[in-house]
Amino acid sequence: MDNNALVKRILAIQQDPNLTEGEKARRRQEVMSGRWKSETDRTDADGAADAPQDEAAGSQEKEAGKDQQGLLEESLKCAMCMDLAARPITAPCQHNFCLGCFNRWAAQGKKTCPTCRAPFPAKFAANPRINTALASVIRSAKLGIAAPAAKRTMSRPCDEERPDEAFRTDRAVRSGRANASSGRIMVTVPGDHFGPIPPDADPRGLGIRVGEWWKDRLDCRQWGAHFPHVAGIAGQSCVGAQSVVLSGGYEDDLDEGEWFLYTGSGGRDLSGNKRVSKTQSFDQKFENMNKALQISCQKGLPVRVVRSHKEKRSAYAPPEEQPVRYDGIYRIVKCWRKPGAQNFLMCRYLFVRADNSPAPWSSEEGGDQAWNGTVPEAAAKEIKAAKGTIYQMSENSWWEWDAAKAAWGWSRAPPANQKGVPGSGSQADPAKQLRRQASGHEKALRNFACLLCSNVLQDPVSTPCGHHFCKSCLDKKFAGMGEVVEGKSSRAMRVRKVVKPCPSCKADLADFVKGACINRDMAAIIERLQAAVQACQAEQSQEGLSSQAEAAAQACGEEEEEADGVAEAELAAEAAQDELGSRCQGGADDVADGQSGLEQPGLAAERSSDTSAGPGPPMDVNQASGSGPPSQGPDLAALCQEFPAFDQCLIQGLLEDQSGDVLEVRHYLKRMRRADEESSQVRKRSRPAA
Repeated sequence: MDNNALVKRILAIQQDPNLTEGEKARRRQEVMSGRWKSETDRTDADGAADAPQDEAAGSQEKEAGKDQQGLLEESLKCAMCMDLAARPITAPCQHNFCLGCFNRWAAQGKKTCPTCRAPFPAKFAANPRINTALASVIRSAKLGIAAPAAKRTMSRPCDEERPDEAFRTDRAVRSGRANASSGRIMVTVPGDHFGPIPPDADPRGLGIRVGEWWKDRLDCRQWGAHFPHVAGIAGQSCVGAQSVVLSGGYEDDLDEGEWFLYTGSGGRDLSGNKRVSKTQSFDQKFENMNKALQISCQKGLPVRVVRSHKEKRSAYAPPEEQPVRYDGIYRIVKCWRKPGAQNFLMCRYLFVRADNSPAPWSSEEGGDQAWNGTVPEAAAKEIKAAKGTIYQMSENSWWEWDAAKAAWGWSRAPPANQKGVPGSGSQADPAKQLRRQASGHEKALRNFACLLCSNVLQDPVSTPCGHHFCKSCLDKKFAGMGEVVEGKSSRAMRVRKVVKPCPSCKADLADFVKGACINRDMAAIIERLQAAVQACQAEQSQEGLSSQAEAAAQACGEEEEEADGVAEAELAAEAAQDELGSRCQGGADDVADGQSGLEQPGLAAERSSDTSAGPGPPMDVNQASGSGPPSQGPDLAALCQEFPAFDQCLIQGLLEDQSGDVLEVRHYLKRMRRADEESSQVRKRSRPAA
């Protein structure tokens, strides 16, 4: 392109009223760097007939690559070789180059940017720094572009094809069950199921009963009592723990049957290929599985307890003839940290039994009674020596003693399951895929964090030392600092330059700050990532809204059916009333004729029966159908007035689902309204300009 064409194109960009200042600056950079010729321009200029075949093939490959690479943009290309930047560096003028291309350019004695002709500082030309944030994005983009490698053919049987017991595969190295594969999962509960295994999840129709035993942990996994076949704690740090195993792994454990003191996991050096270690190397913390046990303690969730014959110090451990035994449901009533036998802080948990079935060692007929709040003496001594916060079970625990039924059970709905049935091979949840996709974009955004405000970069600036800051943060950092400092009285003619150190590495940025400009390429990438995150979040909110609307519509349909039944009952009552009136009239005539004595008893019975179902005030549909308490009327009206955009049936269904909790329903409706607003904003931004 000659200079006249370059000037014309820049003037056209400047005179375009539909472009913002940022878009104009980005397009000017593209024109100056030679990236102005898009695929559509190339097609219009050359024509389909005159274009060479190799160029057409290259354009097709490029279009296919663009479809696969997602967030990979032209801004990630080197301004010299026009290819995806390898080991990218960002010049002070905010243009990106490959490290090899830049070194070859500098070796030729060229010390100006090939894009904007800005001179390179001597320090930057001698020692350029790789832009690690752009390198991370390019690496992710390459993973999306690269063709998948040939997959190894692995025979991984589905759960239905697995045998009933653990088995050795062809890849097993050691004999026995050391390298065995799990057999078929017998129960149909998810991997994060809380509480006992119910009979409807057991193919035998019995459920997992207290005292059942298996020959090893693999068989125990198949029946759902404790799914991990190595780890002693099954749980999630954000939900809680479902089950634990007492197998003598920690010398601080104390087992007294109806209650026991359990030690958390961690604190041991398992580097290399070590699976277990008896030596504590550092303190345990309430994180990962220990955090899951802490959540179960605070919420009062039920925990399945399995004892192994490897626990040699306990009188309640099963014999070797019953290697792994299920001992029922326990609750964690307190947890704390204290120095253990090896003088490192250990997470300790007080488990108390809360099962409806008698323990295997008990001679009583019934299960456990309500806990009276008494802490055993051994646990009380440890609590006195505890370090830090002592956590305890809330008063409104999820697994509670029901005095009316004289049994243990759920005081509220159990936690929702996030996992599927182990080994079922079910398809991934679309909402989970969206969350994973959004988390990937958020992870990429974390690479573009300002080192001063720790937020996502706004108007990013890349320094010659390879660090990134918001332009406003960098200007604020050096605000009030002059360019030079005057000398003393004896050397008044001499001035000294003010050093402006980088907030990260203390390199001098005085010359760079004078004319620092925004990195438009990096800003475009950040905008793309933020738009992708918002789109994923909007889709998640839309899916949640649609599922709630379907549930509310279903509940509304059931109410309509019940209302139809009530209407039919009212019509039948009216017909009976008319018939009764005619009979009463006939009875009166009979009385006038002197025959009233024969008809009065039957008439009185009919009148008394009709009085109970006779006319009266109109029946409330909600009260007749049992769809909700009568007190929902004013609450429902207030919520409908506050949220007019939502259907009344939806709000009524939410009220019924939350047992009339108005605050919780208002919170849900606010989230749904916010999700609608965000999705509408995303649609407006994605809509092309007219």
